[in-house]
Amino acid sequence: MTPEQYVQDKAARSGSSFYYAFLFLPPQRRAAITAFYAFCREVDDVVDEVSDPGVAAVKLQWWRGEVAATFAGKPTHPAMRALQPHHEAFGIRAEHLLAVIDGCQIDLEQTRFLDFAGLQRYCHLVAGIVGEVASNIFGRSQEATIRYAHQLGLAMQLTNIIRDVGEDARRGRIYLPLDELQRFEVKAAEILQRSAPWGYSERFTALMRFQAQRALATFDAAMAALPEADRERQKPGLMMANIYRTLLEEIQRGGFQVLHQRIALTPLRKLWIAARTHLRAR
Repeated sequence: MTPEQYVQDKAARSGSSFYYAFLFLPPQRRAAITAFYAFCREVDDVVDEVSDPGVAAVKLQWWRGEVAATFAGKPTHPAMRALQPHHEAFGIRAEHLLAVIDGCQIDLEQTRFLDFAGLQRYCHLVAGIVGEVASNIFGRSQEATIRYAHQLGLAMQLTNIIRDVGEDARRGRIYLPLDELQRFEVKAAEILQRSAPWGYSERFTALMRFQAQRALATFDAAMAALPEADRERQKPGLMMANIYRTLLEEIQRGGFQVLHQRIALTPLRKLWIAARTHLRAR
Protein backbone atom coordinates (compact mmCIF):
# COMPACT_ATOMS: atom_id res chain seq x y z
CA MET A 1 0.00 0.00 0.00
CA THR A 2 1.40 3.41 -0.97
CA PRO A 3 1.32 6.37 1.44
CA GLU A 4 -1.37 7.93 -0.76
CA GLN A 5 -3.50 4.79 -0.58
CA TYR A 6 -2.98 4.64 3.19
CA VAL A 7 -4.28 8.17 3.85
CA GLN A 8 -7.17 7.72 1.40
CA ASP A 9 -8.21 4.56 3.24
CA LYS A 10 -7.84 6.33 6.60
CA ALA A 11 -10.10 9.16 5.49
CA ALA A 12 -12.71 6.91 3.87
CA ARG A 13 -12.96 4.54 6.85
CA SER A 14 -13.42 7.41 9.30
CA GLY A 15 -16.85 8.27 7.91
CA SER A 16 -16.09 11.90 8.70
CA SER A 17 -18.01 14.78 7.20
CA PHE A 18 -14.64 16.10 6.00
CA TYR A 19 -14.29 13.23 3.56
CA TYR A 20 -17.35 14.30 1.57
CA ALA A 21 -15.99 17.82 1.13
CA PHE A 22 -12.64 16.45 -0.10
CA LEU A 23 -14.36 14.72 -3.03
CA PHE A 24 -14.99 18.04 -4.77
CA LEU A 25 -11.39 19.26 -4.71
CA PRO A 26 -8.92 19.09 -7.62
CA PRO A 27 -6.39 16.23 -7.30
CA GLN A 28 -3.42 18.04 -5.69
CA ARG A 29 -5.52 19.83 -3.10
CA ARG A 30 -7.49 16.67 -2.40
CA ALA A 31 -4.25 14.73 -1.87
CA ALA A 32 -2.92 17.40 0.51
CA ILE A 33 -6.04 17.70 2.67
CA THR A 34 -6.48 13.92 2.79
CA ALA A 35 -2.92 13.48 4.03
CA PHE A 36 -3.33 16.27 6.60
CA TYR A 37 -6.61 14.78 7.79
CA ALA A 38 -4.96 11.36 8.15
CA PHE A 39 -2.24 12.92 10.32
CA CYS A 40 -4.88 14.54 12.54
CA ARG A 41 -6.74 11.23 12.86
CA GLU A 42 -3.54 9.36 13.75
CA VAL A 43 -2.68 11.64 16.68
CA ASP A 44 -6.31 11.83 17.82
CA ASP A 45 -6.52 8.04 17.82
CA VAL A 46 -3.59 7.91 20.23
CA VAL A 47 -5.76 9.61 22.86
CA ASP A 48 -8.99 7.77 22.05
CA GLU A 49 -7.67 4.25 21.53
CA VAL A 50 -4.69 3.90 23.90
CA SER A 51 -6.00 3.14 27.39
CA ASP A 52 -2.73 3.72 29.26
CA PRO A 53 -2.04 7.49 29.52
CA GLY A 54 1.69 6.86 29.91
CA VAL A 55 1.84 4.86 26.70
CA ALA A 56 -0.27 7.49 24.92
CA ALA A 57 2.13 10.23 26.08
CA VAL A 58 5.07 8.28 24.67
CA LYS A 59 3.24 7.86 21.36
CA LEU A 60 2.50 11.59 21.14
CA GLN A 61 6.16 12.30 21.81
CA TRP A 62 7.01 9.92 18.97
CA TRP A 63 4.73 11.96 16.71
CA ARG A 64 6.56 15.14 17.69
CA GLY A 65 9.76 13.46 16.59
CA GLU A 66 8.11 12.33 13.36
CA VAL A 67 7.09 15.93 12.61
CA ALA A 68 10.71 17.03 13.06
CA ALA A 69 11.91 14.17 10.86
CA THR A 70 9.37 15.03 8.18
CA PHE A 71 10.47 18.64 7.95
CA ALA A 72 14.07 17.40 7.82
CA GLY A 73 13.10 15.37 4.77
CA LYS A 74 13.01 11.96 6.50
CA PRO A 75 9.39 10.95 7.23
CA THR A 76 8.75 7.33 8.18
CA HIS A 77 5.00 7.11 8.81
CA PRO A 78 2.87 6.73 5.67
CA ALA A 79 0.66 9.68 6.64
CA MET A 80 3.70 11.93 6.88
CA ARG A 81 5.22 10.54 3.69
CA ALA A 82 1.95 11.44 1.95
CA LEU A 83 1.87 14.91 3.51
CA GLN A 84 5.50 15.92 2.98
CA PRO A 85 5.25 16.79 -0.74
CA HIS A 86 2.55 19.37 0.02
CA HIS A 87 4.21 21.42 2.79
CA GLU A 88 5.70 24.11 0.61
CA ALA A 89 2.83 24.40 -1.86
CA PHE A 90 0.21 24.98 0.83
CA GLY A 91 2.13 26.70 3.61
CA ILE A 92 1.94 23.81 6.08
CA ARG A 93 4.45 24.42 8.86
CA ALA A 94 5.81 22.20 11.61
CA GLU A 95 4.22 24.43 14.25
CA HIS A 96 0.80 23.70 12.75
CA LEU A 97 1.26 19.97 13.24
CA LEU A 98 2.83 20.36 16.67
CA ALA A 99 -0.13 22.50 17.80
CA VAL A 100 -2.51 19.65 16.91
CA ILE A 101 -0.35 17.27 18.96
CA ASP A 102 -0.36 19.77 21.84
CA GLY A 103 -4.16 19.76 21.74
CA CYS A 104 -4.21 15.98 22.00
CA GLN A 105 -1.76 16.24 24.90
CA ILE A 106 -4.36 18.33 26.75
CA ASP A 107 -6.79 15.42 26.38
CA LEU A 108 -4.30 13.23 28.23
CA GLU A 109 -3.70 15.70 31.03
CA GLN A 110 -7.18 16.97 31.86
CA THR A 111 -10.73 15.70 31.64
CA ARG A 112 -12.53 18.91 32.64
CA PHE A 113 -12.50 22.58 31.61
CA LEU A 114 -13.27 25.18 34.25
CA ASP A 115 -14.67 27.78 31.87
CA PHE A 116 -15.23 28.58 28.22
CA ALA A 117 -11.97 30.51 27.95
CA GLY A 118 -10.09 27.31 28.80
CA LEU A 119 -12.17 25.31 26.35
CA GLN A 120 -11.48 27.88 23.64
CA ARG A 121 -7.73 27.47 24.09
CA TYR A 122 -8.12 23.73 23.61
CA CYS A 123 -10.38 24.22 20.56
CA HIS A 124 -7.83 26.59 19.05
CA LEU A 125 -5.27 23.78 18.97
CA VAL A 126 -7.43 20.86 17.83
CA ALA A 127 -9.80 22.75 15.52
CA GLY A 128 -8.76 26.34 14.84
CA ILE A 129 -5.30 25.37 13.62
CA VAL A 130 -6.84 22.56 11.57
CA GLY A 131 -9.19 25.10 10.00
CA GLU A 132 -6.27 27.41 9.19
CA VAL A 133 -4.30 24.66 7.45
CA ALA A 134 -7.39 23.50 5.60
CA SER A 135 -8.13 27.04 4.38
CA ASN A 136 -4.58 27.29 3.02
CA ILE A 137 -4.99 24.00 1.18
CA PHE A 138 -8.39 24.96 -0.23
CA GLY A 139 -6.89 28.23 -1.44
CA ARG A 140 -7.19 31.79 -0.16
CA SER A 141 -6.19 35.25 -1.29
CA GLN A 142 -7.27 37.22 1.79
CA GLU A 143 -5.65 37.29 5.23
CA ALA A 144 -9.11 37.69 6.78
CA THR A 145 -9.94 34.16 5.63
CA ILE A 146 -7.75 32.83 8.43
CA ARG A 147 -10.09 34.39 11.01
CA TYR A 148 -13.04 32.75 9.24
CA ALA A 149 -11.23 29.39 9.33
CA HIS A 150 -10.56 29.63 13.06
CA GLN A 151 -14.17 30.59 13.78
CA LEU A 152 -15.45 27.73 11.64
CA GLY A 153 -13.09 25.30 13.36
CA LEU A 154 -14.40 26.43 16.74
CA ALA A 155 -18.03 26.10 15.63
CA MET A 156 -17.47 22.56 14.37
CA GLN A 157 -15.59 21.54 17.50
CA LEU A 158 -18.40 22.90 19.69
CA THR A 159 -20.78 20.79 17.61
CA ASN A 160 -18.58 17.74 18.17
CA ILE A 161 -18.66 18.38 21.92
CA ILE A 162 -22.46 18.56 21.92
CA ARG A 163 -22.78 15.41 19.81
CA ASP A 164 -20.27 13.44 21.89
CA VAL A 165 -21.38 14.27 25.45
CA GLY A 166 -22.31 10.67 26.17
CA GLU A 167 -19.37 9.13 24.33
CA ASP A 168 -16.93 11.42 26.16
CA ALA A 169 -18.61 10.65 29.48
CA ARG A 170 -17.93 6.94 28.92
CA ARG A 171 -14.25 7.89 28.85
CA GLY A 172 -14.62 9.97 32.00
CA ARG A 173 -14.37 13.29 30.11
CA ILE A 174 -16.62 16.33 30.22
CA TYR A 175 -15.88 19.12 27.75
CA LEU A 176 -18.82 21.29 28.78
CA PRO A 177 -17.34 24.09 30.96
CA LEU A 178 -17.82 23.38 34.66
CA ASP A 179 -18.92 26.91 35.49
CA GLU A 180 -21.74 26.50 32.96
CA LEU A 181 -22.76 23.19 34.52
CA GLN A 182 -23.01 25.06 37.81
CA ARG A 183 -25.03 27.88 36.22
CA PHE A 184 -27.63 25.37 34.99
CA GLU A 185 -27.40 23.28 38.19
CA VAL A 186 -26.23 20.17 36.35
CA LYS A 187 -23.79 17.99 38.28
CA ALA A 188 -20.88 16.22 36.59
CA ALA A 189 -22.10 12.95 38.10
CA GLU A 190 -25.40 13.31 36.23
CA ILE A 191 -23.58 13.48 32.90
CA LEU A 192 -21.20 10.66 33.77
CA GLN A 193 -24.13 8.44 34.76
CA ARG A 194 -25.69 9.00 31.30
CA SER A 195 -29.11 7.64 32.22
CA ALA A 196 -32.54 8.52 33.66
CA PRO A 197 -33.76 9.94 35.92
CA TRP A 198 -30.85 12.39 36.16
CA GLY A 199 -29.61 12.41 32.59
CA TYR A 200 -32.35 14.03 30.54
CA SER A 201 -33.56 16.61 33.00
CA GLU A 202 -34.93 20.03 32.11
CA ARG A 203 -31.72 21.43 33.55
CA PHE A 204 -29.61 19.33 31.19
CA THR A 205 -31.75 20.34 28.22
CA ALA A 206 -31.38 24.02 29.13
CA LEU A 207 -27.62 23.58 29.41
CA MET A 208 -27.43 21.93 26.01
CA ARG A 209 -29.67 24.55 24.44
CA PHE A 210 -27.20 27.18 25.67
CA GLN A 211 -24.30 25.23 24.12
CA ALA A 212 -26.15 24.91 20.80
CA GLN A 213 -26.99 28.62 20.66
CA ARG A 214 -23.34 29.48 21.14
CA ALA A 215 -22.25 27.03 18.44
CA LEU A 216 -24.84 28.41 16.00
CA ALA A 217 -23.72 31.97 16.74
CA THR A 218 -20.13 30.89 16.06
CA PHE A 219 -21.18 29.43 12.69
CA ASP A 220 -22.82 32.78 11.90
CA ALA A 221 -19.67 34.68 12.94
CA ALA A 222 -17.56 32.45 10.71
CA MET A 223 -19.77 33.03 7.69
CA ALA A 224 -19.74 36.78 8.30
CA ALA A 225 -15.93 36.75 8.48
CA LEU A 226 -15.41 34.96 5.14
CA PRO A 227 -14.30 37.48 2.48
CA GLU A 228 -16.40 37.30 -0.66
CA ALA A 229 -13.20 37.06 -2.72
CA ASP A 230 -12.40 33.67 -1.18
CA ARG A 231 -15.90 32.21 -1.01
CA GLU A 232 -15.48 30.13 -4.17
CA ARG A 233 -12.10 28.76 -3.03
CA GLN A 234 -13.45 27.90 0.41
CA LYS A 235 -16.34 25.79 -0.87
CA PRO A 236 -15.09 22.66 0.95
CA GLY A 237 -15.18 24.53 4.25
CA LEU A 238 -18.70 25.72 3.48
CA MET A 239 -19.68 22.11 2.75
CA MET A 240 -18.38 21.03 6.14
CA ALA A 241 -20.08 23.97 7.83
CA ASN A 242 -23.44 23.04 6.31
CA ILE A 243 -23.06 19.37 7.21
CA TYR A 244 -22.12 20.19 10.81
CA ARG A 245 -24.81 22.83 11.17
CA THR A 246 -27.44 20.41 9.86
CA LEU A 247 -26.26 17.84 12.41
CA LEU A 248 -26.44 20.39 15.22
CA GLU A 249 -29.95 21.46 14.24
CA GLU A 250 -31.03 17.81 14.12
CA ILE A 251 -29.64 17.19 17.61
CA GLN A 252 -31.48 20.29 18.79
CA ARG A 253 -34.79 19.25 17.22
CA GLY A 254 -34.45 15.84 18.88
CA GLY A 255 -34.18 17.37 22.35
CA PHE A 256 -30.44 16.79 22.83
CA GLN A 257 -30.69 13.02 23.31
CA VAL A 258 -26.90 12.69 23.27
CA LEU A 259 -26.16 10.88 26.53
CA HIS A 260 -27.06 7.37 25.39
CA GLN A 261 -26.34 7.61 21.66
CA ARG A 262 -24.17 9.28 19.04
CA ILE A 263 -26.38 11.07 16.57
CA ALA A 264 -25.08 11.20 12.99
CA LEU A 265 -26.20 12.04 9.48
CA THR A 266 -26.25 9.26 6.90
CA PRO A 267 -23.45 9.21 4.29
CA LEU A 268 -26.00 9.90 1.54
CA ARG A 269 -27.31 12.95 3.36
CA LYS A 270 -23.79 14.29 3.89
CA LEU A 271 -23.03 13.82 0.21
CA TRP A 272 -26.26 15.56 -0.77
CA ILE A 273 -25.46 18.57 1.48
CA ALA A 274 -21.93 18.74 0.06
CA ALA A 275 -23.20 18.59 -3.54
CA ARG A 276 -25.85 21.23 -2.90
CA THR A 277 -23.27 23.53 -1.33
CA HIS A 278 -20.93 22.94 -4.27
CA LEU A 279 -23.62 24.11 -6.65
CA ARG A 280 -24.71 27.10 -4.59
CA ALA A 281 -21.34 28.09 -3.08
CA ARG A 282 -23.00 29.05 0.20
